[in-house]
Amino acid sequence: MGFFNIFNISGSGMSAESVRLDTVASNLANADSVSSSAASAYKARYPVFQAVQAALSGPGSPTLQAADASVAVRGIVENTAPGTARYEPGNPMANAQGYVFSSNVNIVTQMADMISASRSYQNDAQVLNTSKTLMIDTLKLA
Repeated sequence: MGFFNIFNISGSGMSAESVRLDTVASNLANADSVSSSAASAYKARYPVFQAVQAALSGPGSPTLQAADASVAVRGIVENTAPGTARYEPGNPMANAQGYVFSSNVNIVTQMADMISASRSYQNDAQVLNTSKTLMIDTLKLA
């Protein structure tokens, strides 16, 4: 692993957590939205992360050389749980039977995800800052 790879690793983590925070914000913004059909109601979205490790080995070498690791966002999936139907005949979004369909966003789960993503982002930023400080201190030794 190269000396500067730590910046790529923590940067990819920060980028992934930023996507996670964006999806949480989108879910919370649409938590109270309603629709006239269950199919068109907002569905909560979640990012899918994948750990990426590119192992490098020399030709004919049985052991692995230094490896570079990162996090990649492989996609964003929708929650398939159904939303709730409420009888509100006076609502302009109500269907012919008087029902509106709300999103399937669970606000408590989204808040927990937001706190977790925020803390993970802070941890990655701290790794980045600590690595920078260690590099500067190492250069001062020379």
